[in-house]
Amino acid sequence: MTDWQHGGFGLYIHWPFCAAKCPYCDFNSHVSAHIDQTRWKSAYLAEIARARDETAGRRLDTIFFGGGTPSLMNPDLVAEIIIAARAAWPMRNDPEITLEANPTSIESGRFAAYRQGGVTRVSMGMQAMNDADLLRLGRLHTAAEAMAAFDIARSHFDRVNFDLIYARQDQTLADWKSELTRALDLAVDHLSLYQLTIEDGTAFGARHQAGGLRGLPSDDLSADMYALTQDLTAANGLAGYEISNHAREGAQSLHNLIYWRGGDYIGIGPGAHGRLTLNGTRWATECPKSPELWLQTVAAGKGEGAREALLRSSHALEYLMMSLRLSEGMSLTRYNRLSPAPLDMRQVDELVNLGLLGHVSDRIFPSDAGKILLNSIIRQLAG
Repeated sequence: MTDWQHGGFGLYIHWPFCAAKCPYCDFNSHVSAHIDQTRWKSAYLAEIARARDETAGRRLDTIFFGGGTPSLMNPDLVAEIIIAARAAWPMRNDPEITLEANPTSIESGRFAAYRQGGVTRVSMGMQAMNDADLLRLGRLHTAAEAMAAFDIARSHFDRVNFDLIYARQDQTLADWKSELTRALDLAVDHLSLYQLTIEDGTAFGARHQAGGLRGLPSDDLSADMYALTQDLTAANGLAGYEISNHAREGAQSLHNLIYWRGGDYIGIGPGAHGRLTLNGTRWATECPKSPELWLQTVAAGKGEGAREALLRSSHALEYLMMSLRLSEGMSLTRYNRLSPAPLDMRQVDELVNLGLLGHVSDRIFPSDAGKILLNSIIRQLAG
């Protein structure tokens, strides 16, 4: 078994367009008045064919349509990409095929068409459950529209995730408890619950730097919200299996687990990243961010930039950083096989004694207290 097979093999398709740019978003997304989806179809299919030639015979476990807002894609385009992927690789018997969606771009006929085209799972960007906070977050939908869209999604898909952002401006612990309790009453099998982070290069980042983003919670309140999130989700059968993701048993996002478990994945589309192991070398791939430039590079024969060969130390560090996000944690044997130097067990024992890590057999994993301090733990273990 080569190392990537511990994580699996996935395909990520990036759709870079949104109806509007959210002020907190630092993803590669763009607003465009006109999108030639026929041209985009040709580019996606050409890149799938190119990737197939490098990875023939591998079993494809997942497809993930991310963005941007992939629910702005024509259902026929989504279906043709899925058909092309199925023709390019043998697929597992129950492949997970996820499409991200926003409530403003959902209607029953389109969702039925996505389902008919092969999508098996929808992930909805709800973000908040009241109109005032949705407006603050720059969302184009109301809470009522989001709930209507969620009902439509549930009527067509057995697997539905939705995202919420907490630690928002002027949000109290009681506010978040009430909102999360309501979300858990609605949840199908998966919730993604993210603390609001202020990123450089976003509208919120500029506003915060200018002193205009008031009412953000203190670090202590944010920590209390995180602890409450873990307790409530676990009590309702959606335990946290990753820092920000919660699922019923067996309903974890298989595609995201490929990232966190260090599998291989092909990234297609503007700004898409990938990891690909070929002839014993693990490569980092990245596509140009500009939609037009990406289309031009595909037309010229290859829709990605120069690949970077990952050194053993870089590969091991990446595995450390990603796997410790998971409640299942990291295999010491696997890490030591990847790394030029074994993990310092004295540091591991110190973190275990402090109650920040657990250590059972071959695996180490973050405790509930350790998850809050994960970045510090990773820095210490990475040396």
